[in-house]
Amino acid sequence: MTSLMIGILVAGGVFLALLLFYYLWPDPLAKHDLPKGKLFPASADSDASLKAIRTKISAVHSENIGLSLKQRMLAIRKNMDSFFADVPIVSAITPVNAGGVDAEWVIAPGADSNRRLLYIHGGAFYVGSAKSHRVITSKLSEISNCAVLAINYHLMPEHSRMAGIEDCRCAYRWLLDNGPQGRAKAAAVFVAGDSAGGNLTLSLLAWLRDTGCRLPNGAVALSPVTDARMRSPSIKRNLETDIILKPLAKGLSKIPRPLIVVSKWLFTGQSPKDPVVSPLHGDLSGLPPILVQVSDSEILLDDGRRYVNKAAAAGTDAVLQRWQNVPHVWQIFYPDLPEAIEAFDEIEAFLKRCS
Repeated sequence: MTSLMIGILVAGGVFLALLLFYYLWPDPLAKHDLPKGKLFPASADSDASLKAIRTKISAVHSENIGLSLKQRMLAIRKNMDSFFADVPIVSAITPVNAGGVDAEWVIAPGADSNRRLLYIHGGAFYVGSAKSHRVITSKLSEISNCAVLAINYHLMPEHSRMAGIEDCRCAYRWLLDNGPQGRAKAAAVFVAGDSAGGNLTLSLLAWLRDTGCRLPNGAVALSPVTDARMRSPSIKRNLETDIILKPLAKGLSKIPRPLIVVSKWLFTGQSPKDPVVSPLHGDLSGLPPILVQVSDSEILLDDGRRYVNKAAAAGTDAVLQRWQNVPHVWQIFYPDLPEAIEAFDEIEAFLKRCS
């Protein structure tokens, strides 16, 4: 038997052992699946809006069929930037260099520039921008009475995962001492993000605590990714009902999860259990108040639920809110979707409590 064949057999044996361990060993984080958080029932007034949203999203997905991976990524980036172009934005938008990070100030009429909110957009770490999320950032500026700093962190695959993480840290530190009118200490600071941006938000909180940096008054995570292992039960359970993430998740669901985990490890150079990329696996004590909003229909439902339950058990003021029958990051469909209006009302109340 040649050394090559021996190597192949050994590698195959290791992979088989990994498969057995992954699927047969109980997930210790399953203990954080309860409690379930406050539930907001579906609104009958949403039917027409949800139908229109599904139709628009399906049309975008259809346009990308047959494209190469790179072409699809570039197309999605372009589509995201223009998807909500017809939604009126009341805030003033001003480009800014936030300590070396490309960003923009989003400021609603009358917002207090000494109150600041760092917003970190979603997009699976590959797509999205400050521009694509102006519906959210403009509304946040309105309800928080804050100047919102929306950043364009470095995206993969052109840049490393850590590059985006470092951008968030740099922008936050800059925000503490710089406002829309120049250098000035922030009177109050908040952080918020959605999906991948929710992951970056929660990762940032732990880093701020560990480095002794000023913590924000509060943080908001919308449908956050918290566990890079992809072991949350809702990833399989909600695959067919998640109209936003289904195209991506369905392709990944055909690949054994251990192989995905190993691939991520090799590609990013970081363990999927590293709290820097998987906040759920870190120490969640000593963090500022956190509000997490999730949809009962999305694959990331249990990512958010497990994070909140573990954080609450560690003594952190963490709150979970669930909505029925709405898309992943449904807040971005404001004001057409009644549940988006309701979600922003809850965010406003939370931010006022933290001020």
